[in-house]
This record gives sequence, structure tokens and C-alpha cells, in this order.
Amino acid sequence: MPFLIDGHNLIPKVAGLSLQAVDDEQQLIEMLQEFCRVHRKQVEVFFDNAPPGGVRARNLGLVIARFVRQGSSADQAIAARLRQLGRGARNWTVVTSDLAVQAEARAAQARVLPAEEFARLLRAALDENRRDPGEQMEAGMSEDELQDWLKMFGE
Repeated sequence: MPFLIDGHNLIPKVAGLSLQAVDDEQQLIEMLQEFCRVHRKQVEVFFDNAPPGGVRARNLGLVIARFVRQGSSADQAIAARLRQLGRGARNWTVVTSDLAVQAEARAAQARVLPAEEFARLLRAALDENRRDPGEQMEAGMSEDELQDWLKMFGE
């Protein structure tokens, strides 16, 4: 199931990200790219306050970053995207903790996932993907197995 994400609503919920960072949007996009690669999901993330004359959308593989110009909001853009999806909106999950956006999503019959919950899924997926493959095997070795290996290969 693909996701529509309220980017600036999610950023403060993700450990290590801050709305005060100059590159907060890029950091989130990179995390979402990794999440999508691991889980084979599609994401559209919406950001408010795009500078005038800047790019409105960037297609980054399974992640589409949409930058909403001043005078409109990511909330409005998400609502418009849900209307555009029509009946297909029920196949999407909207990630936000904004109650108004959640109401729009429910009205369109899309699933709703609070930003805090998605942040946990995102962090878990990234942590799992970064785990050293040998870490699991090493953690499960008993003292007897260790001694056998030391005898076999020398101390």
C-alpha cells in the first residue's frame, strides 16, 4: 500500500531529524528512499513553504517529493491528491498527526497512520537494514561453540 506523507508533520517525530536543520527535507527523503527500497513501497511526501521559482516535484524512484509553494499548504495538496485519486484513495495510507488531514483521508476512504507510528516503522526498517549480517550469528554463539572454534583455528 503506498503512502501520502505530510513531511513537515513527520520530521519532528523521527529521531535525529529536526525542522531547524537546513537539510531536514533532504534527510527525510533519503530515509524514505531507503524505507521504500527495503519494503518496496511507493511514497509521495509533501512539504510546505517551497521557495518561489523552485522545483515543484522531484521523482526519486519510489519517492516523489512534492514542494508546495507559499499561499497553499501541504495539507491542501494532500487533500487535492486524495480527490485526484478518487476511489483509488482507499488503496493509500496517509501519514500525519494533523487531525484535519486525517479527517480528509478518512473522508476519501484512505487509511490513516499517525506520524509517530510511521516514524517507528521507518526507524525500525532503517535499523534492521543497517544491522551487520554477522551480528546475529555472533550473538547466538555459545561458550562451547566459541571454544570449539578457538581449538580448530588456534587462539
